[in-house]
Amino acid sequence: MDFVKNFPLFMIVLCLLSSSTSTLLKKEWARIVNTALIVIVGVMSYMVMVYCQANGSFTYMMGHFPAPWGNEVRGGVLEGFMGAFFCVIMLLSMLGGHKKLFDEVEETKHNLYYVLVDLLLCSLIALVYTNDLFTAYVFIEINTISACGLIMIRQNGRTIEAAVRYMVMSLLGSGLILMGICMIYDITGHLLMSNIKEYIEGMNGYSVPLLVSIALMSVGLAIKSALFPFHAWLPDAYGYSTVSSAAILSSLVSKGYIFLLIKIIYRVIGFDVYKGTHIIDVLFIFGLMGMIFGSVSAIRENDVRRMIAYSSVAQIGYIYMGIGMGTELGMSASVFHILSHGATKSLLFIAAIGLTEVSGGSRHFEELTGAGYRNKWSGIAFTVGSLSMVGIPLFSGFISKLLFAQAAVGLSGRMLPALIVLGISTILNAIYFLKTVIRIYTPVEETEFFELHSKQIKRYATVLAAFMLLNVFLGVMSEPITSLITAGLEMFS
Repeated sequence: MDFVKNFPLFMIVLCLLSSSTSTLLKKEWARIVNTALIVIVGVMSYMVMVYCQANGSFTYMMGHFPAPWGNEVRGGVLEGFMGAFFCVIMLLSMLGGHKKLFDEVEETKHNLYYVLVDLLLCSLIALVYTNDLFTAYVFIEINTISACGLIMIRQNGRTIEAAVRYMVMSLLGSGLILMGICMIYDITGHLLMSNIKEYIEGMNGYSVPLLVSIALMSVGLAIKSALFPFHAWLPDAYGYSTVSSAAILSSLVSKGYIFLLIKIIYRVIGFDVYKGTHIIDVLFIFGLMGMIFGSVSAIRENDVRRMIAYSSVAQIGYIYMGIGMGTELGMSASVFHILSHGATKSLLFIAAIGLTEVSGGSRHFEELTGAGYRNKWSGIAFTVGSLSMVGIPLFSGFISKLLFAQAAVGLSGRMLPALIVLGISTILNAIYFLKTVIRIYTPVEETEFFELHSKQIKRYATVLAAFMLLNVFLGVMSEPITSLITAGLEMFS
């Protein structure tokens, strides 16, 4: 029914209300509100997806002011699906890191943590559904502040340093995005995405200012999503924050910015116009470089969480390589890899914390020897995540690499470098992930140092099982998911 058209706005308002009320609640009630919020928003997004599958996309005008003065949100198949997926990952990440949150964050700041997660969810949902460029910028800033707070809430030297580096790089990206939006508003006189695209399609002249504005927004979003070589902030931010924060930041925050870039390509600039610029060539090259250099940095790491973080640099490179191909197949592969990486990287971070807990709290590979035997659920989960990252059939990572390879075949000027780098990156993935799997399953003589420090928690095991099932689901049910992605991208146009 048409009442579903209200849901995108309801989700944003509900997140804002939840973040406000959580400041007044006790920590346990704040956690309950946060969990309920994620579930409700996920269900609403799913209903938006189902509605749009049956009736097509829609725009919802907020207030009584039509374009070009008013503000709009837009619902579509891809927006609904992505919103629901983000909620699933966030819910599992919060449940998986629940126990460690009490160990790593001061009790007086637990409410603040849930407030920040509520605001982060609010910004992600807004980026997914907004049809207004300036509104997108406002929620980019909310996303930045929330993510920075989630990094530094542990209040030790490494997290504060990581948060400062993240904030500096992120604000640089935000500044470039704002400059690009200002220029495109100056050229077109519009902020609503559909109005801007309509103006650009009939535009004569202003080609250079338009190119500059596209470049500014693209580079700004590339910085915020940690595309190589703008990734220097990422290892510390993911490596030293709380486990839930690391899982959410790696799986969702960077993907929210990439999803916004895809919306800009389709709904603001136009796919054909964007493909005609040389910016897409730069994204392609940086994506290839990120795939190699991210993996090489991961191989050199001796800290399991920083290794997983550097792996994200490589995986983000995959996404930008697909965007840089400039084809519908490449874009579909990139969107699918957003899902694959989101499901797998959270699994790896949550599993890694279980391995370190039974290794004296150490994250160095030497102390992780045999950890897979001491914490069986974490060992199995880390193995599944590693196999997916390498690209073993049955798991989502295999489908991602298959889609990228299919998109590259026959593509003039891009096929050879894409396939070569894809092969090299897969080999490098196998080196550092399977090396870790071998390490955690290498038998070792137990000593007091390796005693189990905590009992297995049913919730933790359930979360790991859910993540593994999600990964396999994406790998086995890839055909309907890719069909849904294709339909969603067509609605964008």
